[in-house]
Amino acid sequence: MVSLSFHDNMRHTILSMAVEPFSFDVINMIKDSEYFVPGSQEGKMSWTVADAVDYKGFQADRSKTGGWIPAALILGIEICERLSTMGIAVNLVTYLVSTVHLPSSTSANVVTDFMGTSFLLCLLGGFLADSFLGRYKTIAIFAIIQTLGTGTLAIATKLPQLRPPPCHASASHRCKAANGFQMGILYMALYIIALGTGGLKSSVSGFGTDQFDEKDEKEKAQMAYFFNRFFFFISTGTLMAVTVLVYLQDEVGRSWAYGICSVSMFVAILIFLSGTKRYRYKKSLRSPLVQIFQVIVAVINKRKMELPYNVELLYEDTPVATRIHHTDQFHFLDKAAIVAEGDFEINVVSAPNPWRLCSVTRVEEVKMIVGLLPIWATTIIFWTTYAQMITFSVEQAFTMERSIGSFQIPAGSLTVFFVAAILITLALYDRLIMPFWKKWKGKPGFTNLQRIAVGLVLSTFGMAAAAVVEKKRLAVARAADSTTATLPLSVFLLIPQFFLVGAGEAFMYTGQLDFFITQSPKGMKTMSTGLFLTTLSLGFFVSSFLVSVVKRVTGSNDGQGWLADNINHGRLDCFYGLLAVLGIINFVPYLVCAVWYKPRKPKPGLMMETIVNGSSAEDKC
Repeated sequence: MVSLSFHDNMRHTILSMAVEPFSFDVINMIKDSEYFVPGSQEGKMSWTVADAVDYKGFQADRSKTGGWIPAALILGIEICERLSTMGIAVNLVTYLVSTVHLPSSTSANVVTDFMGTSFLLCLLGGFLADSFLGRYKTIAIFAIIQTLGTGTLAIATKLPQLRPPPCHASASHRCKAANGFQMGILYMALYIIALGTGGLKSSVSGFGTDQFDEKDEKEKAQMAYFFNRFFFFISTGTLMAVTVLVYLQDEVGRSWAYGICSVSMFVAILIFLSGTKRYRYKKSLRSPLVQIFQVIVAVINKRKMELPYNVELLYEDTPVATRIHHTDQFHFLDKAAIVAEGDFEINVVSAPNPWRLCSVTRVEEVKMIVGLLPIWATTIIFWTTYAQMITFSVEQAFTMERSIGSFQIPAGSLTVFFVAAILITLALYDRLIMPFWKKWKGKPGFTNLQRIAVGLVLSTFGMAAAAVVEKKRLAVARAADSTTATLPLSVFLLIPQFFLVGAGEAFMYTGQLDFFITQSPKGMKTMSTGLFLTTLSLGFFVSSFLVSVVKRVTGSNDGQGWLADNINHGRLDCFYGLLAVLGIINFVPYLVCAVWYKPRKPKPGLMMETIVNGSSAEDKC
């Protein structure tokens, strides 16, 4: 296939037709031009994508690879991943309490540890994709792993030998908890799923973007539309998980629900593999983590050296078009760019040893990552708050009146209000807040740091509302008979806490993603997405840590305390109040870090200011 070279005007004319049927006039115009090369596949013209290859390793043909159809095949994997992960997470705590007979706090920690590990393993998936496997193989392998995990979980919840005998706990009788072997099988299934989730999350969105050429305006616009649909499918998968799948778990059987997850992922894998010949593949590059460690090692080796008086004396071998200008921030890292004896091998004309000498651009890229860390650290608490929505809030719902006529709402399905809050908030932001803000301030919307701040504030209010509602619920629980399974209190009292934290996530998620992608080096997109996902991971782990500490400090030998084995006998309202106080305390250093941070102007292809309404190019994890 012959690759054509176009002048700017000719290229604009042809590429504007790249995804539309050619008219005969256009074909004749091309044939009449000096840029048409006959003799290649019966005179059909072709053009290639510079930085992508096809499944055979040849330069990707724009007319035969990439675009909407391959991207759509990838979205099926994302729907099934979200269906499995969220379907398990939002309702797992009720299974652990009622069937496995674990204490309330232990059940919450099992869920948060599972979710935290899932997001933490995104770093492993990203590293493997960047350094060894590539995104295509990473998606295929980890999708199979998740299929095996959900299949194992279906078996673990089906066989009576893998769970303790049924029992109804009372004040005088405690049910027998699952033994070590039973818990081992359950943990194995959960963490196989976590491994699969981590690998998928790190690569699905990136492989989706690989199907579009950012250098082409038409395809760049298509990529923006793809990310809108990507977020839509994330929401759709979550909505199906917290409604249909949770209902199947409670009314039909968990093994059936988890089996459906396994089968649907298997089908999604087959659909994904069917597009192998249509995908565009980007060559794997060295992991950004390696680059960061190289700069750190070089700085340590040259820690005693003095910086030159003129920054022009620092080493730079990056092409001018892609260089990042030197900044004075974190100037101690500049020592990695000091040229010293031994940095180059003798009698060998080659690049320097990257573990001894790094270019200014590479150092500046590491500086950009370091500059993100204060904001990164002060957003973790939000996801600790979020963790309560799929643990203790679901336990609260399990004890409350959930009937609408003859239909009983599954406790895990209360998170549908959480998802609804996200979608409503995004719509209001798009249709009301952004136009108002543009008229008042002359800007298209909140900055990413402002959106993060709004998310932190809303989550704090959410925990305050949760504390008030829980205080009311506990008063009813103490007045009721100790044998009462369902309290005479409507579950819809929990809506404010779900709505406030859900609205907070709409701002936090888009704000964080915007911030980490636009303020990171272009070559470290995977790293920036990994940083974002580690805030979720650490938020869940911090939740587990807080639960353990509060349990130890306030608990007693008979299973009482703030986080009692039975939440009707505890003080969950105090725990929610503690999280609200921590949110207020955390907001102060966040404001300091936000004022201190000096944003770098993002390049046009990375603008994320309107990530929630899709009017410009955007990136999603």
